[in-house]
Amino acid sequence: MHVRAADTVAHAAAGAFAQVVPDAPPGPLIDSIWTADPSGHVWDGTLWIYPSHDEDTGATADDHGSHYDMRDYHVLSLDSLDGEVVDHGVALTLEQVPWAARQLWAPDAARRGDTYYLYFPAKDRDGVFRIGVATAEHPAGPFTAQPEPIPGAYSIDPAVFTDDDGSSYLVTGGILGGQLQRWRDDVYTGVDAYPGLDEPALAPRIARLSDDLLSLAEPTRPLVLVDDEGRALTSRDPNRFFEGAWISKVGDTYVFMYSNGDSHQLVHATGDSPYGPFTYRGVLLEPVIGWTTHGSIVEWHDAWYLLYHDAERSGRDHLRTVRMARLDLRPDGTFATVRR
Repeated sequence: MHVRAADTVAHAAAGAFAQVVPDAPPGPLIDSIWTADPSGHVWDGTLWIYPSHDEDTGATADDHGSHYDMRDYHVLSLDSLDGEVVDHGVALTLEQVPWAARQLWAPDAARRGDTYYLYFPAKDRDGVFRIGVATAEHPAGPFTAQPEPIPGAYSIDPAVFTDDDGSSYLVTGGILGGQLQRWRDDVYTGVDAYPGLDEPALAPRIARLSDDLLSLAEPTRPLVLVDDEGRALTSRDPNRFFEGAWISKVGDTYVFMYSNGDSHQLVHATGDSPYGPFTYRGVLLEPVIGWTTHGSIVEWHDAWYLLYHDAERSGRDHLRTVRMARLDLRPDGTFATVRR
């Protein structure tokens, strides 16, 4: 489950966050392979990181992201902030997913009891992005994929949020190469259709998961982003959703982080329910080198951290490295901007 600290906001208001908290490791977390899109989870005191694995396969670059031609997943772990990041090797390959044809993009993970779940997008043999799930008995895998994608789940960037009552929710969505613009009311049209500039922007989709975490318990619904006056962000708003959904919980506040695409930033919004609406609250991470970034938020060692990626080391958009930065939590439950 995504980590929460029930009394974090109260502590912040009392000035507890004025104390010195551990900083994040400098530089890339790992440089032996290219990694991106990190989803972080703290289980039994260890930070487990589920990234995508970039490779230069020679695929032609285009607006649909064909050059992001990932073919397997590795799992990383970190026992302490001054420790060494461990690469546990290949956890799942494209060939091990019966329905998938290409492009294992950004994953996420969840835990229920003694079972670990890996959620991932991939294009099926018709070139449509679906969402799959695989299970394992260890957080590092190896994972065994279900024979078919999750019915009713689509597009890219799956993120699973588990609330205090044990209910888990799957959020998905990505515009352009992520194909969200080709779906209407959970039906794939195959046609790129975008709202007008002054109309509400395309929204990610959210649905509660079944108790076994292998299927949806309900149809998806839009997760709406609004401004301070409750108006839906429009397509022309630079802070509308583009991709990279992530939900965390700080006290009683739900925090939705995402990439807004064009400005190459991570931003965040807050709400009173995992279904939203979420009110835009500001930039979480300044622009990175590379087309965009994607990340996650974790609470570890009594502090909040941001996991993200950039292309600074390679200078090539599809060869990225995962990084980590400490977050400063404000008394109102929002986060200050990470300066690069």
